[in-house]
Amino acid sequence: MAFSLEEYFARIGYDGTPQTDVETLAALQAHHIASIAFENLDVLLDREIHLDDGALFEKLVTARRGGYCFEQNGLLERVLRELRFNVRSLAARVLIAQPNQVPPRTHRLLCVTVHGEEWLVDVGFGSQTLTQPMRFVAGAEVVTHAGIYRLEADHDDFILTLFQGGEWQPLYRFDTEDQYAADFLMANHFIAHWPDSHFRHHILLSRHLPEGGKVTLNNFHFTHYGSDGVTIREEDLTPERLAEVLEKEFLLGLTHPQHGISSVNLHKLNRFA
Repeated sequence: MAFSLEEYFARIGYDGTPQTDVETLAALQAHHIASIAFENLDVLLDREIHLDDGALFEKLVTARRGGYCFEQNGLLERVLRELRFNVRSLAARVLIAQPNQVPPRTHRLLCVTVHGEEWLVDVGFGSQTLTQPMRFVAGAEVVTHAGIYRLEADHDDFILTLFQGGEWQPLYRFDTEDQYAADFLMANHFIAHWPDSHFRHHILLSRHLPEGGKVTLNNFHFTHYGSDGVTIREEDLTPERLAEVLEKEFLLGLTHPQHGISSVNLHKLNRFA
């Protein structure tokens, strides 16, 4: 599938004039996370996750599906390169579940250099993902509707933390070593196929809303959070309601011949109800 900036801009509802500046970077990030949902449905349906540029564009843009970090940040990296941004991918160890051992590098994020200054950009960490670029320096903080994000240094590593509910929560740990396509192919295969992978045992969706707040789906439990983080609405979905919520709340396309979610596919997800 041929890559098209115009089609990507239409997909995320961006109608500005892009420049290689932080304002454009922030606008693209905000529009992306409000339009392309984080989701792991293909893992649960035993579909292979392909990370080449054409596959990412066809699934996330043409088919109007979502994806997880390797897909989301892979697509955005290609977009930023097309716009002549200096961008590279990094890999992080996810700490949000407080693992007892050092976890593998299973999260993809981006480092973008603008006029000599580095920025951390991420559109693929689900409901806790950054909603705006963050200066890539130790001690940097970003105040968002979701809470306060802070980048801490630990020897040669950085740790992204989130202040929420009265405490700082580590999200992920990473260094500045460049990552390559082969690194993400391996990590993606592990996350999608390892029997104990969290992504193989739960329906996980989230979308950040343009006005602040977010919507999430954990198995069949739907939650709409306001811009202040307070729950506006909760609903335990019936299997019959799932398709409607996927389309209306998470803006997913369900009819694409390859990437669509048919009634047969939806029936396979009923085991999580």
